[in-house]
Order: sequence, then C-alpha cells, then structure tokens
Amino acid sequence: MAGSANEEKTFKRFLELFLREMRPPLQEDVPVPMRPFSDLISEDEVEGECLDLCLQLLCKYNCPFSLAAALARGTADSILQSDLSVYHLNKSVEDGTETLPQIDSVKLARLVYNKLCETCCHWLKEFPYRRRHLPYYETSIHAIKNMRRKMEDKHMVIPDFNTLFNLQDQEEQAFFAVFDGHGGVDAAIYAANHLHVNLVRQEMFSQDPGEALWHAFKLTDERFVQKASRENLRCGTTGVVTFLRGHTLYVAWLGDSQVMMVRRGQPVELMKPHKPDREDEKKRIEALGGCVIWFGTWRVNGSLSVSRAIGDSEHKPYICGDADHTTFNLDGSEDYLILACDGFYDTVNPDEAVRVVSDHLQENNGDTAMVAHKLVASARDAGSSDNITVIVVFLRDPRLPPPSEEPEEEAEEEPVEDPGEEEEEDVEALQSELVCQDGGTENGGKNRGGWPLQQCSAPADLAYEDRMDSFTDRTTLSITGPDLHAETGCFRLPASSGLPPVRTITPDLISPYGGAGAAWRPYQDEGLSGYRQNPQPKPRVPSYSQHTPDGQLLEVAALFPHEGRRKRRMEFMPLRRESQRLIRRARETYGPLSCMPYPLRSPERKPGMAFPHVIHSKRV
Repeated sequence: MAGSANEEKTFKRFLELFLREMRPPLQEDVPVPMRPFSDLISEDEVEGECLDLCLQLLCKYNCPFSLAAALARGTADSILQSDLSVYHLNKSVEDGTETLPQIDSVKLARLVYNKLCETCCHWLKEFPYRRRHLPYYETSIHAIKNMRRKMEDKHMVIPDFNTLFNLQDQEEQAFFAVFDGHGGVDAAIYAANHLHVNLVRQEMFSQDPGEALWHAFKLTDERFVQKASRENLRCGTTGVVTFLRGHTLYVAWLGDSQVMMVRRGQPVELMKPHKPDREDEKKRIEALGGCVIWFGTWRVNGSLSVSRAIGDSEHKPYICGDADHTTFNLDGSEDYLILACDGFYDTVNPDEAVRVVSDHLQENNGDTAMVAHKLVASARDAGSSDNITVIVVFLRDPRLPPPSEEPEEEAEEEPVEDPGEEEEEDVEALQSELVCQDGGTENGGKNRGGWPLQQCSAPADLAYEDRMDSFTDRTTLSITGPDLHAETGCFRLPASSGLPPVRTITPDLISPYGGAGAAWRPYQDEGLSGYRQNPQPKPRVPSYSQHTPDGQLLEVAALFPHEGRRKRRMEFMPLRRESQRLIRRARETYGPLSCMPYPLRSPERKPGMAFPHVIHSKRV
C-alpha cells in the first residue's frame, strides 16, 4: 500500500468515530442528517446529488478531502449500480416526447447515507485507500449574505478531482467554481452539484478540457431549463470555473462572476465578464430581437443586468448559456487566483485586491487563513450590499520567495562563485525555519510540514441559506500526505489514541445553526480564534471627565453623539420637569404672564470643559 501505516491507522480511526456518530442504519422514521434542497430529482441528477450529499456530510466532520472524495466515489458507484425503480414516484413528468421518472430525494438521501456507512464499515476491515501525491493548493474561502435578504451564492472546491471520479490515467487535476444566483438559489445549487459531473462525462474531456467545459456549461443550462419547466422555477445563475490540470489552467465563465490571476505580485486579466454594456453582447441581443436599456444599470429587456447565465428560461435566447473559455500555461511564477462574484468585483479593482492580499500576508508571516475574509471585508467597506463570495487559490507556497526571473543566468554563475557548503546549510536552515513557522516538521515536500494545516475542503457550501453569519473555509494540500508528528492535522482524536493533539473543526450541533445542513464551527486553538469573526464587544465610552494632553477636562459625550444625547436627556429631564412645575404654579397664583424666568437648560459648566453644541440639519 502506498500510504504509510500511520496514515492508514489515522483514517481508520476517523471512520470509527464517524460511524459511532452516525449509528447506522438510518430507519424510515429517523430524519436524514442533511436534507436535499430539491424534493424531486431525475435519474440524470443522481450522481451529482450522491456526491454532494457524501461530501457535505463528511466535510461537516472535517474529513480530509482525499478520503472524503474516495468514500463519495465508492458510495456513488454503489448507488448507480443498484435498482432505483423502487424510489420512483407514481407520477412521471413528460419532457417533450420523453417521460422522465421522478425520484423522492429524501428517500434517496437515506439510501445514500446508509450506503456511505456500509462503505465505511467495509473499509475498516480492508482499507483500499491509496494516497496520491497532490500539488500545493492552499485555498481560502469566505462568503457572506451581506445586506441581501437571502444568500444566493454557491461555490464548489474539489482539490482532488481524480479521486472523486476515479481517474487513473490523468495528471493531477483540481476544480474551483463560484456561482452567483439571481431570482432564487435553485440554479446556483444545481450548477454547483452537477457541472463538474457533466464536465468529466464529456467525450473530449481527456483531450481538450476547455472544450469540455463549454459543453458542460451548455448541458447544465439545458437540463436546468428542463427542471425549471417541470417545477415552475424562475431563476438563473452566473458562474466562473477554473480547472487545473498539471501545469495548465482552463477558465470558463458565464455572466459577471470573474477570476483574476496574480503573477509576481501583479494582476493578470484572464477574462471579460458578460454584461449588456459590452458592444458585442449588445449586438448579439439586438440581433435576436431583444434590447438593452438603462434602468439603474444596463439591463437585457429592462430586467437582468447580465447577458449570459444558466437558467432564466423566460429570457431565452437573449440570456444564453454559451460559456466563453480560455487556456493558460503555468510556468511557476503565478502566485494565486481570486474567484469571486460581482458583489466583490463591482467594488474592488484588481490592484486593490492585490494590495489587500499582500498586506495580509506580510502582517501574518504568509498565513493565508483570513485572506478571503479580508477581501470580503474590503468589498463590504467599499459599499457592496450584494452577496459576496471569494475563493483564493494559492498556486505556490506564499511563505517562500517568488522564483527568480532569470534562473539560467544564476545557474551559470553558481559554479564560478563556488559558495561552498555553508550557503547550502544556510538555505536548508531558512527552509526549515519556514516550516517551523507553519507549525510542522520537515517532510520533504516543498518545505511544507504538517499535512494539512486544516483540511475542510468545501463542496457546494454547507446550506447557509438561513444563516445570519458568514461562512469561511480553507483547504490545504501538500505533496507528501499526512505527517502524524506535526502539530496540525486533519481531525481531533481522543486522548486515549496516543496521537498528538491537532487543530480541528468540530461539527456545529447547536441551534440555530446546527442540525441537518448546518455548516461546521471554526476550529479554535488556545489563544487563537477561528476563521469566523467573533462578535466584538461594543466600544465603551471613556470616562466623562477624561483629561486632554494639556491637562483640561474633555466632555467625551461630544465625541460620541449617541451616548452624548442619552446623557444630556438624563441630565436635563429633571431640570425640564422642575421648570414646568414652576411655570404651572406661577400661572395658578398670578395668572397668565407675558414673561417668566426660565431655569438654565444645562448643568453647571466646569472650567476648561468643552460643552457640545449640537446643530440639527435637514438632509436634502
């Protein structure tokens, strides 16, 4: 077996803990751990739904993605080989000339979870998992609902694409995508669950992934339009996909979700979003009989502000499902990719995004944990009120210096200078120091220690439709696989297991965010906070009699308007009541008077105190 004995022991221990938590089999009267979003699915949706249900449940318990992908693949294959006719509903739906049987998604989900537990039990007896040597992709993810009523963004992260689809004869591959729904979240969920399945099933996938991506977008659009017609759905989604195969990057997109690359600290444009104000898009729409008009922004037929999308059947053919795609060769000088929806790119330009990432890496010694969080915060501070989703995929280790632009000249100069063994020892010491900063030990793979820092790879994000907070995730992969002697690891083991403690993400089972479909709670070490920003206490108003640098008193209520107004109301109310009482007594005694002395409307002033003077102005 390719994996080490310790690695196999670790994964078997996870399977034991997972089965202990699940307590299979699930009976008919027991609710499923995570309920599918759609009530009815067709047979062509079974594979995508099975993979998504398995990945979400396993990643909820912080399962390493390579193991989760292998388990999901084995479970999906078992489901696809079984007879699903017993789960067909009595009523079938006619789609043109074809009759499509419909499957109860809840019953299918219960079957999937029971098959997953059976697979885990079988692997405990005979573990078939074989470790792959994965490239370095450290991924920071953050998504927030922001000021919108609902969260309609979805994303998909598959760092080990080959294991998920059991591909043996391909280079290492990874899949990252962001989908920005509009008019509802159904189209975004459908695309996140099925586009990668449609991609790998294309005939030209092994020879031309770029062309396969185009066909996958087209097929996903056609099938969702059919589903929307059956279930009376009126929604759509934009999408951007980056597919990495070896040293080649494939990008495909629909609408205004975008991806940018940063090479040697400089932004590189990879694509142009599909918006109605593009001259070529405007001509295409008008040639089909549509129009582009200004209604707050340029919109197709006065409705949608994107010109291409998956779904939106009532706006076809003006809103088409034809994706654009392009290919880039990677030479090792690329730093990272930023995938995001329009809620980010409409308010943050590429140069500002690079500055935010660079500042964060410098301030945190290359730690990427909160990179996406900082980018989302910058978009929100810049005025974005839309849903915001950001994925940052690091193509090289940010802790290492960038590769030299002239490696050949340096290679020629080295024998002449003959630096000796001392410089080599210094380089090794520097590399080991970088590994120590990561909290791990040397394992021979790109100077990375501890596999992984935190592995919580996200399939379509874990059902934060009703969540009020945000979702943060990071996936870390290295070349050589798990290192059980590192300070970090994949999941927490009991003290009795004899293994060192590790950082972890524990399932969030607490209401209102727990239960079926809930995301996980961020890990928390001693002295460290999780990725999700903890609620900060409200700023306290300083003492009323605070001294200024020149020794004088300062009424700080003037610097805090709300606190100042509340304090003034509390102080002036007794004086105002006393003055009204004196006026009523005087009128009862002497009758109406043209002039009455009025008490002071402010407390006695202290020397050197600046009393606030509030000016009320009406905003036009």
